[in-house]
Order: sequence, then C-alpha cells, then structure tokens
Amino acid sequence: MTDRLELTGAPGSPYTRKMLALLRYRHIDYNVIWGGAMGAPEGYPKPKVALLPTFYFRDSDGDLEAVVDSTPIIRRLEQEYNSRSVIPKNEALRFLDLLIEDYADEWLTKAMFHFRWAFQADADHVAPLLIHWANPNLPDEQATTMAAQFAKRQIERLYVVGSNEITAKTIEDSYVRLLGLLDQLIREQGFILGSRPSACDFALHGQLTQLTQVEPTSMALTNKYAQRVRAWVDRMDDLSGHKHGDWLANDQHGSLQGLLSEIGRTYAPFLIANAEAVHSGAENVEAEIDGRKWQQPPFPYQAKCLLALREAYQALSNDARTQIDGLLAETGCDTLFVAA
Repeated sequence: MTDRLELTGAPGSPYTRKMLALLRYRHIDYNVIWGGAMGAPEGYPKPKVALLPTFYFRDSDGDLEAVVDSTPIIRRLEQEYNSRSVIPKNEALRFLDLLIEDYADEWLTKAMFHFRWAFQADADHVAPLLIHWANPNLPDEQATTMAAQFAKRQIERLYVVGSNEITAKTIEDSYVRLLGLLDQLIREQGFILGSRPSACDFALHGQLTQLTQVEPTSMALTNKYAQRVRAWVDRMDDLSGHKHGDWLANDQHGSLQGLLSEIGRTYAPFLIANAEAVHSGAENVEAEIDGRKWQQPPFPYQAKCLLALREAYQALSNDARTQIDGLLAETGCDTLFVAA
C-alpha cells in the first residue's frame, strides 16, 4: 500500500469510470489496478460484495479495508480530501445532486446493460473487450472462449436488471429522451448543476462512457441525436484542468425541470414498485412506466436506495424541503416522498 489512494477496477465498469474521472477532477493521487477484484495484490482484503471499483482505505486501526459503493465513497472522500468539492453546499441543490446521482447509478445502468447484451452485434463487440481489459496477456484462444462464456452468462442475466421484451422500448426511449435533456443542459450551463461538476455529473459520465463509447447501438443513437453529449463525456474523463465555476443559484434550479420530469417518468415508479415487491416478498416487480407494462425480479439494493433518498428528504430543513417540494411538484419525483 502506497500513500496514494488505491483501487481495483476495469474500463468496462461504469462505476470505475465514474470514480476515476472524479479523482482526476479533485486532484486526488491514486493508483488504479486494472483487472477488477482478481487484480488486487496478494494480501489485500476482499470486499464483502465483489463490486467495481473496490477502494482500499485505512481503518481506525491502520489496517486496510476493502470498500465498495461509489456514492458513500464520494462522501467519504469529501471528508478526507479538502480540494475541489463535488458536493454542493446549498442544501436543496445537494439533495437534487443525490437524487440525480441515484438515477444515473440505478436507472441509467439498465440502459447500459440492455444495449450491451440485448443485441447480438453489441454483445459480440463488447465481450472480447471486457476480457482483454481484464487481462491483455491471455492467449487468443483462451480469450475467445472466456468472452463467449461471459457473454452467455450476462445475456442470461438480462432479466435481473429489467431488460426483456416487455421493457425494451421503455429503456430505449428513455435513453433517447435523456440525450436530448443532457444536450440542452450542457449547452446552457456546462454541467448538470451549473458551470462546475457535481457527483451526479460523474455518475452520468460513468454510464455514458459505455453507452456513448463502447456499445455500437447506443453509440449510433448518441451520434444521431446528441453529439454534444458524446463530446461532453470525452471531456469529463479528465477535468483536472477545469476551473471551479459555480453551482446554480436558488432562482436557477428551474433548468432541472426536464431532467427531474424524466426521473419521475421512469425511475420513480420503478423505485416505488420495486420497494413494494421487496417488502411483500413478491416474485416480480409489476408496474406501469411511461405508459407500458414493466416487469422484472425485485432488487433489494434499490429498495435501500429509496430508503436512503427518503431519509435525505426527511433530513432537509423546513426551508430546503419547501424549495424541493416546489421543484418536484408535478415532475413525478414527488411521489417518492409522499410516505417519507
């Protein structure tokens, strides 16, 4: 272990790309060990859940601990490193940042997984890349075999994230709409919450590194509808030289209405239906999203996401909550907090 922050990850992991871009922007020195959990040096601890990226921090006793889950890691880094914060100081904006980050991490990843594995040409394209990213020294024959095995396993797991014949159009349409919304926000203010990046920018960036740079079908949609977004993703990868800029002032939060309405149109009804399925022990999530049936197995982690958002909402001051209620009214996002 060096004095630099260390993590294991993979270029094909949107969460790895999210965190690497954030570390560059914040000028936090790091070593990334490619290859995922298998790339961790001997003697390093293993995380309780094998997710990427895995960060290695020192605990209170000075021992290494393996930590996953990018959202709390970002908040931990805010406490341990002072420069170039990505969390807005304004209470209401900080809450919106969390909501949009959660949407990117948990809904947009459905599009990433769908476009990666639901189309045979995309799967054939990405499977060898994922193997070579993990280990470029493998013999061709072994890499080809591993790519085929990995692709088969991932395609069989499409249903887990909600990608199936019932949900495909909903996922694809939501991605195209998001491209248009991001195109407008980027054109008008540079980033989602103003002229400086926030945690939610890096969350969107992570998923979009795959959707705009790796998967052929979603790449083609991006090039057709929003080349500005593709360019933004390229620039986001290294913002180490970006000057701070400013986050939105209170009277400018209205620029987020379109994006909040998209979250309310898709992610909010999913989160609510998923939490109900988890709590009732149902075998499937059944919902109507964007006027169509949605069906998938319940996902306990995303029930925890809804709980975390509701806890953050409850923690708002009266003034901030009034402001948030006004912004979320009639976007569909307000339904997330009716029972909060």
